[in-house]
Amino acid sequence: MGEPDTLFTSRMMKRKPLVYWLLLVVWCVVIAWQVIEHDRVTTSARAALKNRSRAIASTLSLVIRSQRRFGVVRQENLESALKELVASGDGPMSLALLNASNEVLIAAGQPIQELEKTGATQEAERWDSGSVTLVNSIDLGAPRVTPEGETNPSTVVLPPRDLTAAPRNPPPGGPRPETEPPERRATNLLGGVTTNQTEPDRPPPPREARRQGRPPDRPFWLTAAEWQSMKEKRNLHGLVMVMSTEPLRAARIEDFWLRCIICAFAGISMVGVGLAWQNLLKLSGLQLRLVRASELNSHLKEMNLAAAGLAHETRNPLNIIRGLAHMISKEPAVSAGIQQRSREITDEVDRVTGQLNEFINYSRPREVRRSPVVLNAVIGDVVRALQSDVEDKLIRLTTDDAGLTISADEKLLRQVLFNLLLNGIQAVERGGEIQVVCQKSGSTEAWLEIRDNGPGVPAEHRQEIFKPYFTTTQKGTGLGLAVVQQIVLAHGWEIECLPNDPKGAIFRLSRLPLSIKA
Repeated sequence: MGEPDTLFTSRMMKRKPLVYWLLLVVWCVVIAWQVIEHDRVTTSARAALKNRSRAIASTLSLVIRSQRRFGVVRQENLESALKELVASGDGPMSLALLNASNEVLIAAGQPIQELEKTGATQEAERWDSGSVTLVNSIDLGAPRVTPEGETNPSTVVLPPRDLTAAPRNPPPGGPRPETEPPERRATNLLGGVTTNQTEPDRPPPPREARRQGRPPDRPFWLTAAEWQSMKEKRNLHGLVMVMSTEPLRAARIEDFWLRCIICAFAGISMVGVGLAWQNLLKLSGLQLRLVRASELNSHLKEMNLAAAGLAHETRNPLNIIRGLAHMISKEPAVSAGIQQRSREITDEVDRVTGQLNEFINYSRPREVRRSPVVLNAVIGDVVRALQSDVEDKLIRLTTDDAGLTISADEKLLRQVLFNLLLNGIQAVERGGEIQVVCQKSGSTEAWLEIRDNGPGVPAEHRQEIFKPYFTTTQKGTGLGLAVVQQIVLAHGWEIECLPNDPKGAIFRLSRLPLSIKA
């Protein structure tokens, strides 16, 4: 499994830069897409603004056509209409009607600065920071030849009436005032100056006679010269409209921030996908390691069982050797030297047998069978089992009767206390002191400490003493505390080695669950 796993991991690592580059390309594509969409929204907003201006111009054209009589429109009426359009909330900022020479005839709103001298028949637009100027957005009735060969009628703007000028003659056929002189008075509507023409007092000619020889678009009360002069100076020929670009700017800003948020979320998504890919790689590696660790664990279990079986089988010949050596040492005919060596063989066999027993005990699986255990009773039993060792070294061993009942495996708990007390007995000097203290640490847990006044454990060895075959004494096997930690972990407890000021060591068992009966 090792070689295929390595190949798979190496392939995944080779693809890692490719995936990151692909995510970067996708993010760049999203950004480019948002830029294109922002330009499209800007173009649409401009088109909507120009369509709005065309709608306003169309409305103004309808107003002009509705007020046109005999080819003329009064300036007062147009000024009122322009002011109403400008005064409306969503209307233009400025409006101006032009003649053929691009001179302003009527204007409303803010003054139009630097008006371009654009031809009246040309469409033009100028975008500034806060406004747009549109010229000739629609036809307002300027003279042009239609496909049928006809010509659009002219639209002439009559100047304001001059109230101080001489009274105008009534229309032909109308009543004449008594104070009117016999001569016919004609009024120049363009300049507001009247000219007198002497004619005989005669009834007006019929309408057919008046229209005979006159262009169809010229009013009947104007002479041909007056009409031609008016058409040259006051004929509507174009429109200039200034629209505010504030709605366009607001739409662009709103869309810009929207695109920025989309790009930011896309970037966050790409980073998330990249992190997910990296975590996937790590997870794949961890899964492979887990599989290999499981296989190794199975192999170690098999080796552990084989070693435990070998240790168990080794004890039988050792027992035979010990029995033979003991028999030799008891023979009366054997010399003292042989008896001494036989006793040494017996002691060595006992030492090796003890190590084998501890190894078998350490390699044995820990199956915890919990039950209520009276802590002081177990401590008393263990102390009585070690009483001979305690008396040999004149050790003062005291216990604390807290009356606690915990939930634990009684057999394994006895082994833990036995190993810890034996470790303390071996560590203290002759006449030393050992204390066993247990108390509650809360409503559901308790702790137990075994304190001694021996040499103590150096700070750098307080974590290593629980490892197998690590010992600080010559007689120790290095498996006693390892077995203790194994049992503690199987119960879910905690164990730690602490200094016992001013001298000695403390082995503290914590998180001992109290029994319900406690």
